[in-house]
Amino acid sequence: MCSIVGIQGKFFENDIIELLKTTKNRGPDSTGVFLDNELFLDIDLNEFSHNKEHHIGLGHNLLSAFDLDEKDETDQPLTSESLVLVYNGEIYNFKTLKDDFKEEAESDSQLLFKILERFYNEEKDLLKAVEKTIPLLDGDYSFAVYDHENLAITRDTVGVKPLFYGKLSQGNAFSSTKYSLKQLNVKNVETLKPGEILYNWTPISPKTKIAEKHFKIDGDIKQQLEDKLKKAVQKRVQYLDEISVIFSGGVDSTILTILLKKISEKRKLKIKLYAVGGENSKDIIASKKIAEELNLPLKIQTVTKEIVEENLEDVVKLIGENNLMKIGVGMTIYLACKMIHEDGGRVAISGQGADELFGGYNRYLDSYKSRKLDEELRHDIENMYHVNLERDDAVSMGNSVELRLPFLDKDLIEFALNIPVEEKIANDKDKIRKNVLRDLGNQLGLSKEFAYRPKKAAQYGTGIDKILRKKVLKEIDIEKFL
Repeated sequence: MCSIVGIQGKFFENDIIELLKTTKNRGPDSTGVFLDNELFLDIDLNEFSHNKEHHIGLGHNLLSAFDLDEKDETDQPLTSESLVLVYNGEIYNFKTLKDDFKEEAESDSQLLFKILERFYNEEKDLLKAVEKTIPLLDGDYSFAVYDHENLAITRDTVGVKPLFYGKLSQGNAFSSTKYSLKQLNVKNVETLKPGEILYNWTPISPKTKIAEKHFKIDGDIKQQLEDKLKKAVQKRVQYLDEISVIFSGGVDSTILTILLKKISEKRKLKIKLYAVGGENSKDIIASKKIAEELNLPLKIQTVTKEIVEENLEDVVKLIGENNLMKIGVGMTIYLACKMIHEDGGRVAISGQGADELFGGYNRYLDSYKSRKLDEELRHDIENMYHVNLERDDAVSMGNSVELRLPFLDKDLIEFALNIPVEEKIANDKDKIRKNVLRDLGNQLGLSKEFAYRPKKAAQYGTGIDKILRKKVLKEIDIEKFL
């Protein structure tokens, strides 16, 4: 979608330009920067380079999605006499907020800016304005807002959009990527936690976390789950006329694809599936069969030793770690998004989050046996931001492709976490798990062969982990990429 960066303290123009250059892959379409009291829009980063000293700088790189006429993109930063804003994300209740506040706005950033400004003018306090705004937002986002004295930085309550910060020799800096901060020699780089507000560089925790709500579900669980999942998918494509799906032939990505297909039957929405795996792997065989049944185009990246070697350096640098599990999953997403980018795609749907919500991993069987499954699922959802989401965002945006994650919709998370664990895992020997979701897939038209198909994690199902361990790592030391 975009990248946002900022520096406060004592720094030179080249410093913030370097942050913008190293995050340009996240926003190749337009770049803007606010420096002290001057605004520069649609700049050429290679020409905009001086040695002038500054005390505040906020920058933005824009990635435009495929928009319908209802919504547009806006060059940033946005400024007024009161505030300066840089924003990265998607507000899914854009139209509702626009109507509620009776504001004229062509983009998420414009609407967010006007809401923040309204509350700021009422409260005369930047922190209070941000605290009043956040509960209204249904979306995936990070933003920084400055009132010419105070700076507030925050991110969405799930942590889908990344935000990192740390110390410079004479100030502080933030960015959408950890890599860019390290390139600038920023020290003590930390992740801003989901829902936190970094106010004048001091983190303020949210009053409640996404996984803390407990309630009893009345009525038909599967029907309510279907309704919430439909809404989650609809929100994420409402202003798009084409969408890519990172597809594995598993129940998660297939359910999302079925729901997208239903949307495409009512309005213009072009769908294309992208799969990664070994030539005769079960995932690829399933992907081909389901794509054919749904009559949707499927593009496949066959995984070989040569493909893994060719892309390994990029993946390791983007992730910034030598963790083999993260590299295996990250490369799967990276290769899918590389195909999407080559085809001109900008936005992709992924099934990330379903395993954590519905008990998909084999390790959850031990938690079920010890009656701690509910506790572990809530813990995993709260910690997805640094375990999975930062990795996925880094490798997708490395190809200028924005990931949208319907299973991590705020309303869906709260509902799914309160589904009784017995609906998710039948017993401590349940080999397929995620039963309520599989039942829903079958109900939506997915055959039992695929709805109840046991499936390995991405790094194993694609064969990437095996190639890495048995072939590539014998010849290449990945530490050199870090």
